Amino acid sequence: MSKLVTIYGGAGFVGRYIARRMAKQGWRVRVASRRPNESLFVKSYGAPGQVEPVFCNIRDDASVRAVMLGADAVVNCVGTFQRMGKNNQQAVQAEGAGRIGRIAAEQGVAQLVHLSAIGADVNGPSLYARSKAEGESALLAAYPSAVILRPSVIFGLEDGFFNRFGALAAMFPVLPLPKAQTLMQPVFVDDVAAAAEKAVLGQAAPGVYELGGPEVDTFRGLIGRMLAEVQRRRLVLPMPTFVMKLIAFGADAVETLTLGLVANKLLTRDQLNTLGPDNVVSDGARGLADLGIQPTTLDSILPEYLWRFRPSGQYAAIKASAKNLKKV
Repeated sequence: MSKLVTIYGGAGFVGRYIARRMAKQGWRVRVASRRPNESLFVKSYGAPGQVEPVFCNIRDDASVRAVMLGADAVVNCVGTFQRMGKNNQQAVQAEGAGRIGRIAAEQGVAQLVHLSAIGADVNGPSLYARSKAEGESALLAAYPSAVILRPSVIFGLEDGFFNRFGALAAMFPVLPLPKAQTLMQPVFVDDVAAAAEKAVLGQAAPGVYELGGPEVDTFRGLIGRMLAEVQRRRLVLPMPTFVMKLIAFGADAVETLTLGLVANKLLTRDQLNTLGPDNVVSDGARGLADLGIQPTTLDSILPEYLWRFRPSGQYAAIKASAKNLKKV
């Protein structure tokens, strides 16, 4: 019988790429999600019955244990920026990761892969960084041979980085940026999935891997590259930190006063703090090269999905070509 992998958060941005790769490897894939009815698209990644979305609440032992039953390998891709509600960062990224590690050890799972983030630090400036680090620590305490993947900013078709700023560029003439000089090392989502695939297959030594692409640039520089791709001229305005703190405080206050009914999708104080330190691979850290993976460049991927933010959308190239036609 084919081997089975359970992927927590397998219908999310990174998880779906891992699910697709494992299905191509011939594995049965169990995609654990809070909303399996919204995850039915993963069934198309394999033969009928090979990839199945199932319900799981990562905050509950019985739920986590039920979807892990019989699994040869487990991948945890669950993450959040939520600061309120039951599924907040502490509950999901710290306690949830520890729960998966403990239950994986109890059930004798052969391989455990955990998706964390560059900058995970128990003394980090943000709850996001601290909860990620606490999750790593709890998981490793229960399952010391786990593979921890720490990616930088992840880009790809469904990303929340370039897509977000592309949409803003299509609507507004000015793009205010906090922490504009912060360095980032964007990594392609399928490269992260390839790293997870190797770990599941036992082709990666246990421990931490920091995943970054071949290019390092400032936050402002990356937005400039995005603007060139969407063919829009916009004023990129680096904002003083104190101004952005006031904006983030106000947006957080609205979310708090409405008990989360009005979610802060603008900028949270925690996101602002997360943007502070450079988000690049550390010197001497193991990374994609140690896994035999050639990192994908931004230029080879961004045109595949940012075209929709151009003034002429998919017709931009045709219109540019038409301008070169000679009038008869």
